[in-house]
Amino acid sequence: MTVRSEKSGTKTAARHVDVAVIGSGFSGLGAAIKLKELGTHSYIVLERGAEVGGTWRDNTYPGAACDVPSQLYSYSFAPGDWSRSFSRQPEIQAYLRNVAQEAGVLDNHLFNCEVNEARWDEAAAQWVVETSQGRVTARFLISGVGALCEPALPDIPGIESFSGEMFHSARWDHSADLKGKRVAVIGTGASAIQIVPAIAPDVAHLDVYQRTAPWVLPRFDRPYFGIERWALRHVPGLQRLARAGIYAARETQVVGLAKAPKLMAGLQALAQGMIYAQIRNPELRAKVTPDFRIGCKRMLISNAYYPALDRENVDLVTDRIAEVRENSVVTADGTEREIDALIIATGFHVTDSPMFAGIFGRDGRSLAAVFEENGMQGYKGTTVAGFPNLFFLVGPNTGLGHTSMVFMIESQLNYVVDALKTIKRDNIATFEVSPEAQASYNASLQEQLKPTVWMTGGCASWYLDKHGNNTTLWPGFTFSFRSMLKNFDAENYGITVMADTPETRTPAQAEPATAATGKKASR
Repeated sequence: MTVRSEKSGTKTAARHVDVAVIGSGFSGLGAAIKLKELGTHSYIVLERGAEVGGTWRDNTYPGAACDVPSQLYSYSFAPGDWSRSFSRQPEIQAYLRNVAQEAGVLDNHLFNCEVNEARWDEAAAQWVVETSQGRVTARFLISGVGALCEPALPDIPGIESFSGEMFHSARWDHSADLKGKRVAVIGTGASAIQIVPAIAPDVAHLDVYQRTAPWVLPRFDRPYFGIERWALRHVPGLQRLARAGIYAARETQVVGLAKAPKLMAGLQALAQGMIYAQIRNPELRAKVTPDFRIGCKRMLISNAYYPALDRENVDLVTDRIAEVRENSVVTADGTEREIDALIIATGFHVTDSPMFAGIFGRDGRSLAAVFEENGMQGYKGTTVAGFPNLFFLVGPNTGLGHTSMVFMIESQLNYVVDALKTIKRDNIATFEVSPEAQASYNASLQEQLKPTVWMTGGCASWYLDKHGNNTTLWPGFTFSFRSMLKNFDAENYGITVMADTPETRTPAQAEPATAATGKKASR
């Protein structure tokens, strides 16, 4: 099936596929590869960008790089030929592009294709997806929309009146020349601490607006020697061994993050040591020292951030922004600082992604409406009650504070593959996780999260929703998550099966079985 389109706005005839995938970052691309391996030819990947990559295609700001070691931040089935221990954005994007080409899945992509909405059609037992390039219907829908894809803009009075260059870090304007200009950066998160050192030497003056100081750890990054790259390519098992070693080392952090937060004291001492070693000014030291336990908010890594803040042409501003004017930023103390360019590095919509508003389930309500009422909940991070035949990659409580999300994505893909195998074997038409199974699962999750540093560390973070629940992070070891998703547990789902007439292949009219009724999927 060739559905590839390179031109935005190109209309295609309505088409039906077995599986529609939204997005082609690590999640969606991984899904496409697994679908092909499974022998599924009837699938389509709907990607709003011009190529694969997702977050790593869109975030092209100066200094963009990964904070997970290269060997671990790649598919286990497609190890990369990395040039350094922590990869930078261009290399990660090139890796994803090469993986897609080598896997032969690009012909099943529809690029420059915006998904406007996806709605469950109960009568037809299928998803109806409205896109900028026409309608797609599919038996199964896989959301591969990442958590860090929709920029969050600050609600600051007057910001729309700013007359200079202004853009979000995830939508970097490469036509903007910042050299010799007065620049402001709003935010001190993962993107900002990479941007600030990259632009500070070239701008006339840089104001960095900080609401909450982050904990920053050393970045143990270096280029690989030629002999190392040769060995990783040619010595059997070496790259797999290196990956396993990094994985094991990262997993040790779970003990402090999720089991015994007091054990984070060593890392916190290391971070405090960095402050004293890299910043000379006592007043600035005080400003960058967080008042919460390390790990409560995302831990950041950089060797260059603190030295950049200590430059003569850089000021760290901790007063609240009161308003933005045509050529300046005004803080609550009345100070007005004139600027020529404004860079917004205020993160992303995670627990309130706009994507949620466009996916409508069995009762006609959107994911956004369901999450608004109950918080962002799912089952094993991969399915949601009320949304039949939907797989949700990087769903609720699948995020991490210590290691690679690619590991979690592959774990979810294992679950999806086993589900599709079960569906084919048992002639299943629809599946939907029971509300009881989902509620029980989430009650257990929240109980496990109570003693973690994310709940007890004394901070407010985007990990928590408006209900005060952590609906973002997985509260334990990642190998336990993988074990949990090894097999599709049909007994916790409502199931309908295909009618006996193979020519029609329509869902049987029998009432769906659910875990609550004690009925099990037909075998």
